[in-house]
Amino acid sequence: MRAQLARVDAVLVQALIAAALSFAHIHDVAVAAGQDGWKAWAYPVSVDLLLVAAWRRLRSGSAKGAAWCWFVIALAASLGANVATAGLLDLGDVPAWLRILVAGWPAVAFLGGTLLAHSAPKLADDVELIEDQEDEPETAPESSTPAPPAIEAPPERPAVPVPAALIDHARKVAAEHHTRTGTPMDVTTLRARLGVPAPMADAIAAHL
Repeated sequence: MRAQLARVDAVLVQALIAAALSFAHIHDVAVAAGQDGWKAWAYPVSVDLLLVAAWRRLRSGSAKGAAWCWFVIALAASLGANVATAGLLDLGDVPAWLRILVAGWPAVAFLGGTLLAHSAPKLADDVELIEDQEDEPETAPESSTPAPPAIEAPPERPAVPVPAALIDHARKVAAEHHTRTGTPMDVTTLRARLGVPAPMADAIAAHL
């Protein structure tokens, strides 16, 4: 546990030292390019914020192309300032192209920060909306009138025992009636032909 904390502390100290040196170098370049007072201190803040915003977009996994682009731009600005203050550039006589770059940096940083802040959240909102729509269960539309049953319920069979021979005979009588008249035999005719009481006729008709 102590070894892990020691490693974290060492990394944090190293990061603070590197950030402070880079911050000071960017400030010195801004002063040499004609930016004085609070403006010179705002330049390193702008560069570091763009670098952090691009890194966070890379870590989020969305819009990686734009994130890499602005990360490289911010890193080049930071490294360029570090190299310029290493004696390779006369800070007392800064060339015109460097003055132009320093003067145009606020617009570039504003554009990059705006694109990084507003490009990915819209995509995340769209994905969240799609997921919410997929999770919502489909509900059947309400209707003011009840739906009719798919199959009509069969009539109840009368609890009257019917011999199988009588049912067979009734089938023959009903078939003969249908062949002769072309229409199905009703219960009243069936009762008259068989000479059975009404409950028995209803029971036979239920079997047919």
